[in-house]
Amino acid sequence: MKIHEYQARDLFRKYGIPVPDGDVCHSVDEVKKKVTDDDKLRVVKAQVHVGGRGKAGGVKLARSKAEVIEHAEQILGMDIKGLTVEKVLIADAVDIEKEYYVGLINDRNTKSVTLMASAEGGVEIEEVAKVSPEKIIKMAIDPTMGLMDWQARKVALQLFTDPKQVRQTAAILVKLYELYVDTDSSLAEINPLVLTPDKKVLAIDGKMNFDDNALFRQKEILAMREVTEDEQKEIEATAKGLSYIKLDGNIGCMVNGAGLAMATMDMIKLYGGDPANFLDIGGSSNPEKVIEAMNILLSDKNVSAVMINIFGGITRCDDVARGLVDALEVIKTEIPIVIRLSGTNSKEGLEIIKSQGLPTVSTMSEAAKKAIELSKK
Repeated sequence: MKIHEYQARDLFRKYGIPVPDGDVCHSVDEVKKKVTDDDKLRVVKAQVHVGGRGKAGGVKLARSKAEVIEHAEQILGMDIKGLTVEKVLIADAVDIEKEYYVGLINDRNTKSVTLMASAEGGVEIEEVAKVSPEKIIKMAIDPTMGLMDWQARKVALQLFTDPKQVRQTAAILVKLYELYVDTDSSLAEINPLVLTPDKKVLAIDGKMNFDDNALFRQKEILAMREVTEDEQKEIEATAKGLSYIKLDGNIGCMVNGAGLAMATMDMIKLYGGDPANFLDIGGSSNPEKVIEAMNILLSDKNVSAVMINIFGGITRCDDVARGLVDALEVIKTEIPIVIRLSGTNSKEGLEIIKSQGLPTVSTMSEAAKKAIELSKK
């Protein structure tokens, strides 16, 4: 689960991490009411769950109330990477002497939370990692001990030389870790963490993601959730016993088993295609799940072909075939479908599929190549 920048800043403030004042507004009228009539320097920032807002024109500096209103009018309703801006953060602008990055992530390699920091703040950390990985400081945190004060100071000393800034930054790191653990986060970033001309260290932008599996015990965090259309599909899929994650490609995938689903997506990539989703129907033989899965797959306007890859074990191939036939009687799609059935009752399943005139293949590689070919037509 993701939250917006203004929500992350609210959590930062609650844990004592210094952030500039600001208000979130959902309309131009709300901006007019909340912004006082003065010449204070402010920044108007689009609130969407995507990076690159500044490059897209979603972050603008304003020197007066009139400019704040003008920028809000331009940003509200703007499309940024397929997302419509429905709210803006109006925050006090800060004079910046230097920008830094600090963040916490779950690291599978170290089996712990890893603290990352860099003097190259203000840009996406992925770019820094790609171009200059040596500029990223990493520290694995012992989960039984947490982030110790001396560890926080050790990292801060690699960013600052002045003792005052070292102490300020170390305190921020300790508080960020406390917030991270308390809220079952999977990501917490401050980018940028800035040094002002009067030598104060502030968090002026924040990003936080949370473990969906822990939301049952995070009522305050769950209340912040704003579900996008794609996230709503994922929630509905889970309720129906399906595992679905939307991706950016155009080949829809229906598979049984997470491992086979990953292998199927890899096979599509290997032959030059792009999977549109991860969709695991699980081990049930209920044809209704296939119908629900097809509804979800074909609701994605980017899907131009579907690859169904079933290895029958507990899941019976004939049940999958019946569910697919029933689904296509209701959905009536022109999108081409490639089917590979193997395992339990595969012979019966293939006979059902062939009786409907649907293309079948014997191997995963054949299925991937055929789906890619059909997607281009």
